[in-house]
Amino acid sequence: MWIYEKKLQFPVNVTSKDLGMAKILLAQYGGPASELSACLQYLNQRYIMPTGQTKALLTDIGTEEIGHLEMIGTMVYQIMQNATVAELKEAGLDGHYVLHGKGLFYNDPNGFNWTSTYLDGLGDPITDLTADINAEQKAKQTYEYLMDMANGDESLLAPLRFLREREVVHYQRFGEALEMVREYYNQQKYFC
Repeated sequence: MWIYEKKLQFPVNVTSKDLGMAKILLAQYGGPASELSACLQYLNQRYIMPTGQTKALLTDIGTEEIGHLEMIGTMVYQIMQNATVAELKEAGLDGHYVLHGKGLFYNDPNGFNWTSTYLDGLGDPITDLTADINAEQKAKQTYEYLMDMANGDESLLAPLRFLREREVVHYQRFGEALEMVREYYNQQKYFC
């Protein structure tokens, strides 16, 4: 059970009209290492975690990733909302516009739709947590690339910095969870 707080985790007030930036932000909306992929992967993997603490961690981080998805969606929408059809076409968003108008859809900057094949999960806690650590590193790096493309626009950089830092925290927490699971399995073998 979740309680939805009707505010973003970090304020988003994008003043940029850079439609190219809106297009590449879709990498974190519906791409392989997107917030959508992260939230679904973690919320799915929580069921196989061997301890209540690791189940709770995956639930907490998976839920937070939903909030990150909301932030990215808000950023893209704020950039696109006042764009003309000609501007969308010039930015290479004409295909998106024809299929979705100015609304969002779970696809990447190249127009490829999100797919569940982006998710990683073997059903083994150690393997899955290792994949989660890798996913967080990919997300952090993607945010750094997006920041490189923001042309110094602080209205874009501030939320991107926040999101990047949260990926670092998640990376660390998944590392801690991996150690907890290893310790749990070592204790199980010792007492068997």
